[in-house]
Amino acid sequence: MGKNRTTRVLFSWVLILFIFVQPLQSMGTHAASGDGSSSSPYSVSQAISNQNNSVKTVKGYVVGQPTATTTVLTSNFPNDYAIAIADSATETNTTKMIYVQLPTSFRSTFGLKTNPSLMGKSVKITGTLTAYFSHAGMKNGTAFVLQDGNPTNPVPNPEPPPTTGDYYSAAYGKTGAALKTALHNIIDDHTEISYSNVWVALRETDEDPNNPNNVILLYTGRSQGKFTNGGNANDWNREHVWAKSHGNFGTSMGPGTDLHHLRPTDASVNSSRSNLDFDNGGNEHSEARGNYFDNDSWEPRNSVKGDVARMLFYMAVRYEGDSGEPDLELNNVVNNGSAPYHGKLSVLLQWHKADPVDAFERTRNEIIYTDYQHNRNPFIDHPEWVSAIWE
Repeated sequence: MGKNRTTRVLFSWVLILFIFVQPLQSMGTHAASGDGSSSSPYSVSQAISNQNNSVKTVKGYVVGQPTATTTVLTSNFPNDYAIAIADSATETNTTKMIYVQLPTSFRSTFGLKTNPSLMGKSVKITGTLTAYFSHAGMKNGTAFVLQDGNPTNPVPNPEPPPTTGDYYSAAYGKTGAALKTALHNIIDDHTEISYSNVWVALRETDEDPNNPNNVILLYTGRSQGKFTNGGNANDWNREHVWAKSHGNFGTSMGPGTDLHHLRPTDASVNSSRSNLDFDNGGNEHSEARGNYFDNDSWEPRNSVKGDVARMLFYMAVRYEGDSGEPDLELNNVVNNGSAPYHGKLSVLLQWHKADPVDAFERTRNEIIYTDYQHNRNPFIDHPEWVSAIWE
């Protein structure tokens, strides 16, 4: 009798364990849908749960374009910068999506403005799982594959971009004045934009790569809201790096609206810089730490010194006095005033070497070329041409 009772008790416990453990095992198997590899990609729900800066492959359906933390558009897409993906093609709950930043090289094939037919399609994407638009996301994508039979091979970020192959063909092999003339003829006659449209362009060209809602200000390095532009002290405005009074071109279309030397800056800092030439030394600016100035010169922070130099090199080549434009030239003095000159050349050459071209400059150059002016800054694509012309 005791033996039978023991057997019944053991059987009851086994039955209970079977009833409760089986669903748990099924639940666990369902959640672990992939390991994040290309052959076993994460689901979108897994990607949301693993926002830890790891590089993983995620599979999901394109459900729209994110434009803010809780906003995903499903039509009238404004650009090709991002997509949202989910585990269901009909998902509308943004908390069940990840927002994917599209690198420049993938925008033409995966941007929804250009390819609205991608809505509802299955994609497999490899990139870094990290927040985007302050939302679960993916950045730095290296592979995008459409799962409906049209694989797209990843295109690496070029240095310089592939478009430069034929673009500069007339300049190769030249030095000195001959090179300067050849480059002028290549980058001349660019598509000009109005001064009011510069606001729009700068929101794209100077976008903070870590926050698409912001732009990076040139002298302070501060990341600030794209639409906080204006004339108040802490607004950002349009800085002419080649001071517009140096040649008296103002804000007229051409040199006055050329994006290759226009950058967003803090309004009060821009006022301090005024039309000063560039040189080393002075007192540190109280608001823009790392920048120094006195009564005749401005020294920008170290991380943009090369940027400033290359913008001025561009202007001196682009504007040579033809087509009614000013003839802008670099010289080795300060206090140039309203003359069409800018200094100080010897210092700009030092800054160019000390602060090499970076990814932000390359991206900016590509956007200006592709989306706005259809000309390039040759000294970003070929830094070696600076010494070939001016040294």
